[in-house]
Amino acid sequence: MRCFHLLVIVALFTSPETARAQAPLALADVVGEALARNPEIVAAQKRYDAARQRPVQERSLPDPMVSAGYNANGNPLPGAGLGTEPTSNIGFMVTQEVPFPGKRDLRASIATSEAGAEFQQIEAARLSVTARVKQAYYRLAYTYAVGDVLTRNRDLLDTLLKVSENRYAVGQAAQQDVIKAQTQLSILELQLERVRQERAAREGDLNALLARPTTTPVGQPEDLHLTPFDTSLDSLVTLANEHAPMLRRDQIMIDRSRLSVDAARRDYKPDFAVAGGYYYMGAMPPMYEFRFDVKVPLQRARRAAAVAEQLSTVEQARSTYDSTRLGLQGRLQADYQMASTSARLARLYRDTVLPQARLALESSMASYQTGAVDFLSVLTNFGTVLEYEMTYFDELAGYHTAVSRLEEMTGTPIVH
Repeated sequence: MRCFHLLVIVALFTSPETARAQAPLALADVVGEALARNPEIVAAQKRYDAARQRPVQERSLPDPMVSAGYNANGNPLPGAGLGTEPTSNIGFMVTQEVPFPGKRDLRASIATSEAGAEFQQIEAARLSVTARVKQAYYRLAYTYAVGDVLTRNRDLLDTLLKVSENRYAVGQAAQQDVIKAQTQLSILELQLERVRQERAAREGDLNALLARPTTTPVGQPEDLHLTPFDTSLDSLVTLANEHAPMLRRDQIMIDRSRLSVDAARRDYKPDFAVAGGYYYMGAMPPMYEFRFDVKVPLQRARRAAAVAEQLSTVEQARSTYDSTRLGLQGRLQADYQMASTSARLARLYRDTVLPQARLALESSMASYQTGAVDFLSVLTNFGTVLEYEMTYFDELAGYHTAVSRLEEMTGTPIVH
C-alpha cells in the first residue's frame, strides 16, 4: 500500500511534458505556412493585383476612331468622278474623344480607392486565417493535454482497481468497490476515444488551412500555458478602430463614394471630340478637314438622378462603417470577457483548486490505507482531481482561442 500511495503522488504531479520525446510543432511555423499557402489569401492577393490595374485604364484616353470612305459622282463605284467632280474624293478621318478635364483623374482616383479597399481585404484574410490556425492549433494542443491527463489517470485508476481487487480477494473490500473502479475505468476509455476523435478533427482543420492533403501528419503542438492578460477593453476598442482592416476598408469606401459624387457632378460638363481628315481628289488639289465636336450635356434629369444616387451611396457607406464598428465593439466585449474570465479561472484552478484537490486525494489515500475512509471517498476525490484538471485545460484553450479572435479584430498581437 505504501508503494501505491507513492504512485498516486507521482501520477498527480507528473507533467505531460516529461513524456514528450520529439520537438513540438511550433505555432509560428504553422502560421507562417498558412500565410504562404492558404488559397483564401492568394485569392485576395489576386483580386488586389487585378484592382491595381484599373487606375491606369480609367486615366487613359478613349481609343481614337479611324474612318475611311469615298464620295462618288455618276455611279456608286469608288473613284467615280475623281479628278473631274469637286465632290468626289477618297480619304480618311481620325477622331479622338477628349473627356472634360478632371473626369479621367476622378475615375482613376475612384479605381485607386477600390484597389485600396481590396488591399484591406488581403489584411482581413491574413488575420482571419491566422486566427483560425491559432484556434485549431490551441484546440489540438488541448486534445493532447487532456489526452495526457486521461492516460495518466487511467493508469492510476488501473492500479487502484488492482488494489481493490486484491483487497476484495482477502475480504478487506466490498465488491462494489471493484465494480465502481471498473466503471470509472470504462468512462475514462470513452473520454479518451472522444479526445482522439476531436484530435483528428482539429488536425483536419489545420491541414485544410495549410492547403495540405487530408492525411498529412500534423505533429504535436506545444503545451498550453497561461500568459499574462492585462489589456483593457478600452485599449482593445482603440486598437480596433485604428487597425481593423474591415473598418479601414469601410472608411476607404466612404472616400470612394465621395469621389463618385464629384464624378457624377463633373458629368454636367461637356465632353469633346477632335477630328482631322485627308481626302484625295485625283487631279484636283487634296482636301483637308478639321473638326471640333462638343457633346452637350442636355439630359439634366439623368445627371441629377446620378448625383442623388451617389449621395445616397455616401450615406450608405457611412452607415456600413458605423454598423461594422458597433458590431466589432460588441464582439470585442464578448471575447474580452471570455478571455479575462478564462484567464482568472485557469489561474484559480492552477494555483488553488487543483493543489487543494490533490491534497484531498492524498489525504483520502492515506486514510484508506489505515481503513479510516472507504474506497468510495478515494474514488470521489480521484474523480474530482480528474475533473478539475480537464476543466483547467478547457479554460486554457478557451482563453487562447478568445485571445486569437481579439487579435483578429484589432489587427494587433495582444499576447506574446
